[in-house]
Amino acid sequence: METAKKFLQLILETIVDDPSAIVIDAKSDEMGVFLSVKVAPEDMGKVIGKQGKTAEAIRELLHVVGFKAHAKVSFKLEEPPGRERPQRSSDQDY
Repeated sequence: METAKKFLQLILETIVDDPSAIVIDAKSDEMGVFLSVKVAPEDMGKVIGKQGKTAEAIRELLHVVGFKAHAKVSFKLEEPPGRERPQRSSDQDY
């Protein structure tokens, strides 16, 4: 679904500082459309947002685009290779 991919590209270009680093891979099957997104490591936080609110809002908008086309649309933000998630204080051993 090219419409969903273009829509996601437009949204991400307005959020990130480095729009040239955006890579969107689209895969379609009988379940719907899956969009895999890569952005510059510095822009990951902007796309995710506080407590994941921005990413969740993007998912909701993609659901609306998919609904109009009678398809399920979802996306996943890929983590940059070699990047480790920081541990929360509750996850650390004492």
